[in-house]
Amino acid sequence: IHRNSKNFMTMMELLNEKGKEFVSMTESLDTSTAMGRFVMDIIQRIAQLESEQIGERVYVGMRQKAKDGKGMLGSPAPYGYEYRDGHFVEVAEEIDAVRKIYAMYLNGKSLGDITSWLEGEGIKTKKRGKWDKKTVARILSNPIYCGLVEWEDIIVPGEHNEVVSVEEFNRAQKLKHEKARRKGKNFVIGKSLGKEIIS
Repeated sequence: IHRNSKNFMTMMELLNEKGKEFVSMTESLDTSTAMGRFVMDIIQRIAQLESEQIGERVYVGMRQKAKDGKGMLGSPAPYGYEYRDGHFVEVAEEIDAVRKIYAMYLNGKSLGDITSWLEGEGIKTKKRGKWDKKTVARILSNPIYCGLVEWEDIIVPGEHNEVVSVEEFNRAQKLKHEKARRKGKNFVIGKSLGKEIIS
């Protein structure tokens, strides 16, 4: 039985259209009778309630995890890190690239300049692919590199070491915001666009 009312109703409508009934081999359920349809509806709604309660508990757990600055929160480890035994572990060559990305950007290099440099050096992305400006922009927008963990509206100190200082991260946000304003558009993907972190 579906744990989603909409999916369940769709399934029952399809059976109805084809003149078929739902009969359970393990339980006394038969949708050819009024009582059978009533009991089936109650069981399905209980299943959906259980599913939604599980989702709520997972959400509360993830939110608390974020507040504690711990762990991965439903997304892959960002560039520069692996996730082992509940902790971020630095990938040395990737962390070096992150430092270089910030240094170049803060020294006036454009996203295109940085992308070309990364490609020229043969440095690969997390998925071992080619770099583009959006990928570089995400790195410049991610507060994890100044020692923080971000999830939804929560930004707290993490258990990992900072790669760049909060001051450097804030300078990068100001630069991105100024460049985007001059171009008349927000081309940077990421929740931290223009967002300063208060140390």
